[in-house]
Amino acid sequence: MELAALWIVRHGESTANVAASAAERSGAELIDLTHRDADVPLSATGEEQARATGRWLAGLPASRRPDLAVVSPYLRAVRTAELALAGTDIPVSVDERLRDRELGILDGLTGHGVRQRLPEEAARRTRLGKFYYRPPGGESWTDVALRLRTLLGDLRRDHPNRRVLLFGHDALVFLTRYLVEQLTEAELMGLTQGQVIANCSITGWSADEHGRLTLDVFNDVAHLRQQGAPPTREDEVHAEPV
Repeated sequence: MELAALWIVRHGESTANVAASAAERSGAELIDLTHRDADVPLSATGEEQARATGRWLAGLPASRRPDLAVVSPYLRAVRTAELALAGTDIPVSVDERLRDRELGILDGLTGHGVRQRLPEEAARRTRLGKFYYRPPGGESWTDVALRLRTLLGDLRRDHPNRRVLLFGHDALVFLTRYLVEQLTEAELMGLTQGQVIANCSITGWSADEHGRLTLDVFNDVAHLRQQGAPPTREDEVHAEPV
């Protein structure tokens, strides 16, 4: 059985997003981080984006509101969900399969930093491509797809004909499209070209007359503008350094 609807919301702007953007703009090799990845909090902007997402949810008709929410265990996603779901009775569970992609030895480096400090890894990544490249100690996109695939399978089995809302990270938005829409590697990589998944953006699917999930909206931040929250800045960078 298929879900009736599925959404995935990227977490609100985090302090690491702000630090990464500043480091990339300045040409630094290292991002100025004070927390481990799992503990990075939202910025003040990110908290307002999450509240605006909650106002969007509250404005949905009852027949369209999520029946349940599943959240990445990382603090920035947990806090986004807390603020967005405040005042609702939507049941929430945390699932580690929604955590962000683990970057291993690349963690904390900018793209420039990887090229300067780990040129062999930069070259290996170019040779293998984004989809299959696995940094030492980290994950490839295919690794993340495997854990996300099991989560979606469990949701379909346990919650058929229900509406599910996920809170996660930018790579997971792309990979949810890859899995739900059965895209090829080339189609997925085409989606990522020049595309930044905005903080608190919404990507969603609903079941068509044949019971198949079809894309309704991708990387949409109209609700942030409508609710008076600042959207993601145009110069925001991906979390991935290469």
